[in-house]
Amino acid sequence: MADAAHAAPPHRAGTRLSGQRLLVVGPSWVGDMVMAQSLFMTLKQQGAASLAVVAPSWSRPILERMDEIDEVVELGVGHGVFGLAPRHRLAQSLKGRFDLALVLPRSWKSALVPFLARVPRRVGFTGEHRYGLLTERRTLNRRVLDQTVKRFVSLGLPAATATAGDFEIPRPLLRQDADNLARLHREHGLGVRPAIGMMPGAEYGPAKQWPLAYFHRLAAELITQGFEVRVLGGPKDRAAGEEIVSGLEHAHNLCGATRLEDAVDLLGDCRQVVTNDSGLMHVAAAVGTRIQAIYGSSSPAYTPPLTSNARIHYLALSCSPCFERQCPLGHTNCLKQITPDTLLEAITADQQLLDTPSRINA
Repeated sequence: MADAAHAAPPHRAGTRLSGQRLLVVGPSWVGDMVMAQSLFMTLKQQGAASLAVVAPSWSRPILERMDEIDEVVELGVGHGVFGLAPRHRLAQSLKGRFDLALVLPRSWKSALVPFLARVPRRVGFTGEHRYGLLTERRTLNRRVLDQTVKRFVSLGLPAATATAGDFEIPRPLLRQDADNLARLHREHGLGVRPAIGMMPGAEYGPAKQWPLAYFHRLAAELITQGFEVRVLGGPKDRAAGEEIVSGLEHAHNLCGATRLEDAVDLLGDCRQVVTNDSGLMHVAAAVGTRIQAIYGSSSPAYTPPLTSNARIHYLALSCSPCFERQCPLGHTNCLKQITPDTLLEAITADQQLLDTPSRINA
């Protein structure tokens, strides 16, 4: 697959944002927040004096691993909740502190905080009749901005550059904590063998989830080859993790047993990961781990892992991508026809390449 962070000539805006104080209203999903780092990098490259991100509390551990972020502004409102009162209180605390606000989500409520905080310039895409809430409403050209990350980065560029679509997309890079990793090794009995990570969850729905029986079969084969398997995810994935590790030695179900910042360090410590199109897939990409990414109802063209170190498993059946939470046809063949043997062959082949000493200095 071509490198998702394409090699277009970089946009050289110099100090277009020099000295400006920026506020970004961030997205509500783990993967989107990781991809938003490409925008944060772009803003700092353009000379932004400071960068604050309005984000739900769960995202603080991810944002704190990004060198570009100067301040995390927690929005104490649950996903999908309007929450006018807390948004108003937050806006009052931000008044007079920022010169420019970029609103990444397209919902009406997401533009409220910068508007109520009276940030002079407020930029975002047209959506949900946000007239007045934004001072610059941009039309979303889905043909040119055909990836989520492109849409994010474009909002930080001059409109003419964004419209042309010819700009650099920096790859996310999350900082890792060696001391925290050592603690995790001790607490969970990890690191005796080289590790393969598995991420069976996908918050969007089952049409993005590779069968658990396939994960289990693959885990058993990898353990036979001498690997340790780490299953990562949130509390909702705990039962799925148990099904994967059931009856297997050297298999660890860490779903719900670790924090989001722990996942950054644990994934960075893995040789490879096997993952659905999920938020943790993007975390793995941002720590440089080799990725075996499985796509079903979604498209690798729209939300690819932002790394050149990935192999994409996607069948491109006539019914996909459908972008549905549940398979409309009831068979999920787009996932079931990607077999454990296919993944095992890919992991084995890639591991041979990863283990081959560099010949650059030979």
